[in-house]
Amino acid sequence: MRPTTTAHSMLRAHHFAGLAPGPRLIVLGAVHGNEVCGTRAIERVLAELEAGRWQLRRGALSLVPVANPLAYANGTRNGERNLNRRLLPTDAPREYEDQLANLLCPWLAAHDVLLDLHSFLGPGEPFVLRGPPDNDGTLEPFAHAVAEGRLAECLGPTRIVEGWMTVYAEGAARRRACGMKDDADASYGIGTTEYMRSQGGYAVTLECGQHEDPAAPQVAYHAIRRAVALLGLAEWPDFEPLPRGGAFERLRLATVVDREHANDRLVRPWASFDALRAGEPVAERADGTFWRAPRDGRVVFPDPSARPGHEWFYFAEPLG
Repeated sequence: MRPTTTAHSMLRAHHFAGLAPGPRLIVLGAVHGNEVCGTRAIERVLAELEAGRWQLRRGALSLVPVANPLAYANGTRNGERNLNRRLLPTDAPREYEDQLANLLCPWLAAHDVLLDLHSFLGPGEPFVLRGPPDNDGTLEPFAHAVAEGRLAECLGPTRIVEGWMTVYAEGAARRRACGMKDDADASYGIGTTEYMRSQGGYAVTLECGQHEDPAAPQVAYHAIRRAVALLGLAEWPDFEPLPRGGAFERLRLATVVDREHANDRLVRPWASFDALRAGEPVAERADGTFWRAPRDGRVVFPDPSARPGHEWFYFAEPLG
């Protein structure tokens, strides 16, 4: 492991506690260093708390403006690796993000609820990533799907996506069967929300918009307000009502497609959630064959710069 520079040798959190018992919420910004909308939103919330505009009445609120200081200082997605993959404590940290995980994981475990604020590369509308239904399986056992669903629905965006761990584990198994080593361990799919669920809490990731979208920090800010209100932590002045009902687009990630060869190419510059018709070509392999949508759905997280052996894009299908 390379030595950590002094400027990046600490992780800062701000903790507030009400005098009455209640849920414990933690909010993360800049898990990826070039995704700063959460950082700006958290800074705005901190300024309001410090000015006394509102106070916590019950429970606890922890705010982490910059979860990856090295990546944030460099303006890059990662420092030495992706912090939001294989987020697990380790007795033998090798990379900078391993050190961060050893701090972040106990913080997550000490809370009940996580709101992780992100943005994305291409154009598109904000959306929420949530976890699995309640289950007692071995991959991601879970018992708080109802509460997590309420959180996902209160944040503002109306597109909700699930199925991450299942589809990632299937992709990892396929890579192992092909003799690949990169991204071939199912634990590499564990990020902040997956770790939070493994510790008995619940969590959502809010993708607030494109990295440079000036509206993304506002999306993140209102999401923090709504999460605080939903959990009853504070009575926020001039707070807008929580959404009641409404129409949501619900999608399940069904397949992850890897780039196998440097000459594999997407047939056009897809944006996340572009609609697909059954049989429509999405990508052309180096051998001239096409990957086609198996049924109607949407393309998600297309990455034209993906390296061979790594995830390239996801296919999502409507739920219910």
